[in-house]
Amino acid sequence: MSRDEKLHTAVLVAPASDRRRLRKQRRHAAARLVAEQRQAEKATARAKMEAERAERRATVYLPPAGAPGPAMLRTPGRFRLPRHQDTSAVLAGHYPFLAEAGLGSAGMFIGQDLYSGSSFVYDPWVLYQRGIITAPNLILAGIVGSGKSSLAKSLYTRSLPFGYRVYVPGDPKGEHSGVAEAVGGKAIILGHGMGNRLNPLDEGYRPAGLSDQEWAITLAARRRDLLGALTETVLARPLAPLEHTAIDTALAGAVRDADVPILPMVVERLLRPDPADDPDGRLTEDGRQVGHALRRLVLGDLSGLFDGPSTVRFDPSLPMVSLDLSRVTENSTLISV
Repeated sequence: MSRDEKLHTAVLVAPASDRRRLRKQRRHAAARLVAEQRQAEKATARAKMEAERAERRATVYLPPAGAPGPAMLRTPGRFRLPRHQDTSAVLAGHYPFLAEAGLGSAGMFIGQDLYSGSSFVYDPWVLYQRGIITAPNLILAGIVGSGKSSLAKSLYTRSLPFGYRVYVPGDPKGEHSGVAEAVGGKAIILGHGMGNRLNPLDEGYRPAGLSDQEWAITLAARRRDLLGALTETVLARPLAPLEHTAIDTALAGAVRDADVPILPMVVERLLRPDPADDPDGRLTEDGRQVGHALRRLVLGDLSGLFDGPSTVRFDPSLPMVSLDLSRVTENSTLISV
């Protein structure tokens, strides 16, 4: 027997007089032998599994870059698709041919659905009430000649029999003027060298049910907000608190002089306030930039549109009113105003 080998013996029949300590030692020795046998079996199985794994890793089935030749199974890198950009007119041919359920029959007839052949009906207010859309606003976009203007005119002219009224707040091309007159509405044409004027301080439409005091408060707030918006547009910045005060004081003074003031009166009050309103001259300094900004609408490069009493009246009862700005397209600031 070599030095590394061990000889284990066990007592088959122990005498009754054997001590308890010896019996306990024999049990521990037997349990230790069983544990060592299990560990040896696990180590043998682990070594065999690692050997098989190493053999599988060492076996070469295909080259790392795939099988060579035209019929190779895979490429060495990821699948890459070049980016492609095109117009919606071209990509429309790749869109899946689907037939939707439609938006219902309530509203204006627009045309025929290309896929299903059914009628396409659209009414933003009906769809908003039904909860299909979250807002009745829309944007018409497309290349030249794609039918944007025709679609817009179809939408608002076909909505007139349903009781809707149309207002075009700014028509830079003048393309809606003829339609407005054809449907019984009115086109307000503004531009340099023309006699038409719009007074931004007109009283405007008075809602029914308002008392004289309520109407006076509403009218003052409307004029104040409009003057502030005009000034901010010309200055291209928000107004300071001191400038708001200057506008309020000038507007109040102009209203005292006339029931329906005009913009030149407000400009005069801004640049030359009443001494009773400006005893120390500080109000003149606070409203100087505002006064010169509004002066552009009276005597400067933006004059000719809002510098006098209104020669045309905005009638909200008409089916359509369009503001034709085709003659002021050369001035971007004036169009914004």
